[in-house]
Parts: sequence; structure tokens; C-alpha cells
Amino acid sequence: MKITILTLFPEMFAPLKQSIIGRAQDQGKVQIETVNIRDYTEDKHLKCDDYPFGGGAGMVMTAQPVGSAVEAVDPDHTARRIYLSPKGRRFDQAKVFELSALDHIVLLCGHYEGVDQRALDLFFDEEISIGDYVLTGGELPAMVVADAVARYADGVLSPESLVDESFSDNLLEYPQYTRPVEYRGVRVPEILLSGDHAKIDSWRREQAIKITKKCRPDLLK
Repeated sequence: MKITILTLFPEMFAPLKQSIIGRAQDQGKVQIETVNIRDYTEDKHLKCDDYPFGGGAGMVMTAQPVGSAVEAVDPDHTARRIYLSPKGRRFDQAKVFELSALDHIVLLCGHYEGVDQRALDLFFDEEISIGDYVLTGGELPAMVVADAVARYADGVLSPESLVDESFSDNLLEYPQYTRPVEYRGVRVPEILLSGDHAKIDSWRREQAIKITKKCRPDLLK
């Protein structure tokens, strides 16, 4: 099994080189690679983030370096591509079993206020959340997923070890967009370019409700 992790901070993944998962990699039973998204940016200053269209706090990861990075590591889209996000399906043991049956998964670590929605729509298959809380980035969730899935690669643990294992406004975030206005034929929603902050706030709430109903309807109860 191969696990590719796209991140702005590859140095954070040193723990995956330790203990059981580290030994499994040394023995060739599982391959975990970290890829620095900055290596794929076309910005001469190596920027991978920009201010969000429509205003708001923080920065948003731009689409281009994310898209270029994932195309480089999975050019034929044979891997399952996953974005670690609070908006995603809750990660559970059933999902561990599903992912462990695959040959290759690609994990994207968001940072700051998130990732330009176009990169997610164009390049990723699904979103996974490890819980209903917010972290500073997707690196820790990626380690959780990688660790949980790698344990089930052939030979990492003995079969006996796996037999008896245990298994603020409640809305998800609206889509985020940043420069450029158009990326691969997909434009930023015009409302975000209008400068009308009342309409932008209304649109964002509508999108948040729509996403929550779709992804986590239990939060609306």
C-alpha cells in the first residue's frame, strides 16, 4: 500500500517514521511519502495562499499548486484522493477497512482558512473528518488516517493483533475561493466579487446550510 501526503509542512510527519509504522516502511510493507506543495507553485515567491474573495479573516490555499501537486503524484487518477476537512464524512473503522483495501491513497492537508474550492471540486474524490473540532491544519488528521490505514497493510501487524480490536452555530463552512478569478474554466461565484457584503454573508449562510444538510444533517437536529 502507498500513502501520499500533500502538505505545506512535510517536516511535521517525522512521527510516522517511528514505531510500528516506521518499521513497516523500513521493511517495505507500506510506503508513506510526503510531498511539499510549495515545490509545485508557479509563484516566484513560492506563495501557496492568498486572501479570500469576498473578504474574511485569514488566507486560503490557492488552487494551482494543489492541483499541480496532485497531478504530479497521481497523473492517471488511479489513487483515492482525499481532503482532510471538518466538512467530510466522519472517519471510522468502516472507513479504515475501505481505504486499507486500496493500493494508493492521496491525502491533502489544508491549512489556514482552507483550500480554494475549485481545487477540491476538480481533483479530489471525497473529504474526511476525524471529529467535530477545528485544528490549525490537516497534518494531524492525515497522520491519524495514515496510521490507522497502514496498520492493515499486509504484514504490518500479526492477524492475531487485529482480531479483538475496539472499534459553533452547527453549520459546516461555506466554499472558499481565492485568486485567480477563473481557474481551468471555473469562475469564482459572481456574488463574491460584488463587494456587497450583506449579499455575500447571505450567500455564504445559504451555502453553509446546503453543505450541512448534504454532509452532516445530524448537526441540524
